[in-house]
Order: sequence, then C-alpha cells, then structure tokens
Amino acid sequence: MESNYDILGIEEGATQKDIRDAFRHMVLLEHADRGGDSSRFMKIKQAYEDLKNGKKYPDTPLEKLRDSRVFSGDTDREIKRRNEILGQEITAQMNTAQEWAGALLRSGVTGTRMFGSKTLGEMEFEVKSNRTLYIKGNYMAGALTYGGPILMRGSINSPSWTEEFRTDIKISHGDFKMVDPLRNRYRIENGASITTERGNIVVGDVIGRKYKVNDPNGRVGVHTIQEHRTYMHAPHGSIVLENATDTVLLEGENIIIKNMEDDVRIIGRDISVYGSKATYDCSIMVRRGGSIRFFERYSIIGLSDDMILSLEGGKRLFLRDIKSKKIRDVVDDPDSYGKNETMVGNGFTITYDMLDGIINGSSNKKGFWGSFGRR
Repeated sequence: MESNYDILGIEEGATQKDIRDAFRHMVLLEHADRGGDSSRFMKIKQAYEDLKNGKKYPDTPLEKLRDSRVFSGDTDREIKRRNEILGQEITAQMNTAQEWAGALLRSGVTGTRMFGSKTLGEMEFEVKSNRTLYIKGNYMAGALTYGGPILMRGSINSPSWTEEFRTDIKISHGDFKMVDPLRNRYRIENGASITTERGNIVVGDVIGRKYKVNDPNGRVGVHTIQEHRTYMHAPHGSIVLENATDTVLLEGENIIIKNMEDDVRIIGRDISVYGSKATYDCSIMVRRGGSIRFFERYSIIGLSDDMILSLEGGKRLFLRDIKSKKIRDVVDDPDSYGKNETMVGNGFTITYDMLDGIINGSSNKKGFWGSFGRR
C-alpha cells in the first residue's frame, strides 16, 4: 500500500521540515493553476496533513466508509448524532471562512487557507487580487456570504438530515461559476441554495431530493414527503446550467437550460431550453415582457404535453396548447419559415404577449400576432 511518505516522494522518518518542503514542492507541480491534476493535488494535501499528525498511511476504504459524509452506525440514533456533529463542525468552519475571506476582501489583500474537516474533506479558499474567491474541493454544508465573485472547483452538497446546516451561498456583487463543470462533472444537489444578487450563475447539473418518510407514529402505509429543493437565484442576472432534476427551483432574469425532469420550476424573463426532455411535473413561468424558446428540433416529442407554461399575472396553459402550432400561421412573413416548422422546437421566440393571446382565445387572429416571434 502506498504510504503518505511515498505520495510526497520522501523517505520514511523524514523530519517535519523535509515533509513541509516536499509538500510545497509537490503543490507547485500539481496546482490546478499550473495545469496540475486536482485529484492528485487533494491527495498530496491529505498526505501532508496525515504526516503532520503522525499518520503513515492514507485511510483504508473501510476507514473512509466509517468516516463518510453519512455515518453508517449501528442505530438511527448513532447516525443522527454523528451527522449532527459533522454538520456543526463544517458549519463552524464555513463561518470562519466567511470572516476570513471578508476581511481579506475589505483590506484588498490576497491569501490562501484550508477550511473544512478531516471527515468530510477539506477545501482550499484563495482570495485573489481581482477579488475572486477561488474554492477548491467539495462544499458540504453551512452558509457562506461573500462580496465578490466565486469560482468553484468542486461539487456542492447539502445535509439531508436537517435544515439547520443547509448549504446557502450568497454573493452580493459578482458571478458564481464552476470551473468547466460539464467536463469535471460538478453538481449542485440535495437542497443547496445559491444566490447572486448582482451577477450570473454558471454551473453543471442541478439536482434536488424528494423522498418518503414513514409515519412517526408507526402507522403502516402512512408516509409524508420530505423535500429538499435545490435553489438557484439570480434576480438581475443569468443562470446557465446543463440539466435540472428532481425538485429544483431556478429563478433569474435569463435562464439557459438543456433538460428538466421531475418537479423542476423555472421563473424568468427570457428562457431558452436547448434539450429534448421535460417531464409533465415541470413548469415555466414567463415574466412580463419576456419570452421562451425551445431549440431542439425534435423536442416536440420529448417535451411533455402536460408541462405548464404560466404568465407572471397568474394565467397559465399547457405546452400542448402551442406544441403543434405552425409558425407560418401566426406571422406576417410566412415565407421566412418552412411549412412544417412549429413554434416549439425551432428556436422560435414565443413572447409573453403571444402566450397571453392564446390563453385569451386570440390565437386564431393572425393580425394579433403582428411581427411577434421573429428569430
């Protein structure tokens, strides 16, 4: 088995100075900013921390399982107690991280520091000269408020056993972005919340969680639904993501998404759907003056007829009400479109006023549409 000494490339019994020097050398080689591998980088940091504490070998698979984010003890009480301790630990660390990063931001100073826990994993926080907070590692729990942009190299989770330690990241000025989230397969899940007051959100997959909970009184066949809705909020900016799945709320000025499945709610002014999947329990609300576009040519098949489209004023209709409508039938320049091109699936701009007209029964009046919907 590879020892922590082997990972740092030093002889067993090396002094603390030798260990520290080797760590600094390896970090320079493997740092992501220099093109290094992030997983190797985290392995080196863990080896260094272990050796500082006199631990010769990395955790075995069994040790990792016992110290996993969801403790698998012998009883429900043990599991709950251990998870509460972990939640308190990581939340306290995030409070410290917020104070540290905020102080550096206010003073215009750069710096790097490790936060997190040995059990759940550590994260490297770096405040850069351009005010960006660069986070490397998986974010597991706790609130964090920052006054500048955040660049994330890792996934984001939230505790499922309690709302007390929920992941809640807020940015007052700037964007929240993940580093190449599709290639790195970064995700935001399990009820985490991200808000950018004056900025954009650019992430990968966004996933919530919904599950059945047995009746606390033990009644057979009786249960309630426990919901952890993952929330992205950019009131004055854009939200760009790949797929949203299983209890998600997206609320922003502009929203660009590929696919949505299983209770995904979207609220925005200008919404673009590029994928071919939307289930019956998803909904999109268009704000006044806004529009929605479906780009995938074959999405007319993959988008559920029962998906709800609603307007800010409260009116609503089903996707089936516009799914098969031909563009040529509702515009003044029909020759600009193919005879079989439909409003859904061709990138056609379906405006708020168009939807309002359909709901009010005006869709058969060609003059009503005027020049709406031009691409």
